[in-house]
Amino acid sequence: MAQAHVHGICFKTGPPRRLGVELEWLVSDLHDPSLPVEPDRHSAAVGALRHLPLRSPLTFEPGGQLELSPPPADSLTACVAAAAEDLALVRDTLHAHGLALLGQGHDLCRPPRRVLTDPRYAAMEAYFDRLGPAGRAMMCSSASVQVCLDAGYDEPGPLGLGRRWRLAHLLGAVLVAAFANSPLREGRPTGWKSTRQAVWAKLDPGRSLAPLEVLDPRADWAAYVLDAPVMCVRHDNGPWTVPRGLTFREWIRTGRPRPPDLDDLDYHLTTLFPPVRPRGHLELRMIDAQPGEDGWLVPLAVTAALFDDPEASEAVYRAVKPLAETAGCEPAPRNPLWRAAARHALADPELHAAAVLGFAAAQEALPRLGAPAELQASVADFADRYVARGRCPADDLLDSLTGKESRS
Repeated sequence: MAQAHVHGICFKTGPPRRLGVELEWLVSDLHDPSLPVEPDRHSAAVGALRHLPLRSPLTFEPGGQLELSPPPADSLTACVAAAAEDLALVRDTLHAHGLALLGQGHDLCRPPRRVLTDPRYAAMEAYFDRLGPAGRAMMCSSASVQVCLDAGYDEPGPLGLGRRWRLAHLLGAVLVAAFANSPLREGRPTGWKSTRQAVWAKLDPGRSLAPLEVLDPRADWAAYVLDAPVMCVRHDNGPWTVPRGLTFREWIRTGRPRPPDLDDLDYHLTTLFPPVRPRGHLELRMIDAQPGEDGWLVPLAVTAALFDDPEASEAVYRAVKPLAETAGCEPAPRNPLWRAAARHALADPELHAAAVLGFAAAQEALPRLGAPAELQASVADFADRYVARGRCPADDLLDSLTGKESRS
């Protein structure tokens, strides 16, 4: 029953028509991003944000990061318009409270600090603390651009579920590299262009890595879900318990500490954080938050073009298919391909070559998708400034730290 439930809710197939984006931002002092934002100050701003006439659900991560999730749209243009309109309202409100949104994959200056006290986050912190400091960094110091795509047809082909599932796991490393934007932690270089991705690779492998096989989406994911460790057992009264070494499959078999039900399985799904997470649609979670007010537009546009335009999807699949040999048999993001993406970004020759071909295919596809001219220009500018030169936004941050002039 559990396996059938996972099959039914995690992959909803059909023509790829809708597109979504989930935008995470660090929240900082408007004038000094290195200052901590005190919980009372954060709460006052949140209270004001709750009264805004937003179309997008607004949520917050444990460290106070803001997440805006516009409703799925029928086109790239509509998706961009909905997110941009709500973001403008959010920014204006935060500025009135002396706060700002920071587009960084990992906080460059401040150490992890949890501001939310929900039972979920207390249990999550207790769970991850057993494994080391990476959990707190992920919970409190990271932010991303998450692109949400329809799962695709059940039939084979460029827009089929099997192809899109494999493409997401191979192209994911290229997206990590092209948009790496987190080379610092507490003001110092970490040795990684995407420290955020390095942090995710150090988390609990049963919930943050990809399935070992990515050939049969439903079977691969159902096995992954049932074999993943249970993060917490919820209780109506009192703290939630954090079991040790209990997989959901074992929980079903033993019925201890209490028999799980479908609500527990649904909740368990929300505690799994692989780079590609099926939620009816495919949620691509590997892209660092981007600099500038509109930096998120480029990864959204490029990813949408490479998945939803059949010609571009076929071209980029041919470009990334050879990367499977570099990836080896380790699941992403711990395999050599993803490590190279997080550490070296587009300085890696294989990733650079795939990114050049991928961006070219995306640029050809965007007019076919009806993307506005200014969005096409933003993608072209990013391709010229970064991709063609084997650079990423992290290189600008490192250059500013060493006093070098950023290339333009």
